[in-house]
Amino acid sequence: MEPTQDNGLKIFPSKHAPAETLDRLTTALQQHGVTVFARIEHSQLAAEAGLHMPPCAVLIFGNPKAGTPVMLAAPTSSIDLPLKALAWEDADGNSYLAINTPEYLAARHNIPADLIKNLAAVTPLIEAAAL
Repeated sequence: MEPTQDNGLKIFPSKHAPAETLDRLTTALQQHGVTVFARIEHSQLAAEAGLHMPPCAVLIFGNPKAGTPVMLAAPTSSIDLPLKALAWEDADGNSYLAINTPEYLAARHNIPADLIKNLAAVTPLIEAAAL
């Protein structure tokens, strides 16, 4: 399936459950020198609050060598950096992986064109994690 794009999000259907998708992404990112800062398990936190939520988690990751020049050039980008990936399962049991597109972030924060590559470098890793 082709990724879809809506409101600055690129959504990839995943062949794996959300947890496995994020495990695959974590491994790929770390193999490429990207730091994984946190993993927020929304469905686990919901369960701890006595609520049910299908599998849903966010991975927060980045590389200071790539992100710092972006934040220096466009300080408001710091609200969206480090980068994030969202994995979730819908009511039909289908899994997805979503990111903010580099183009959306660039437009939102007026990031110089020569720095967009710093944000886009991980997109192939994200897409591969869903395959």
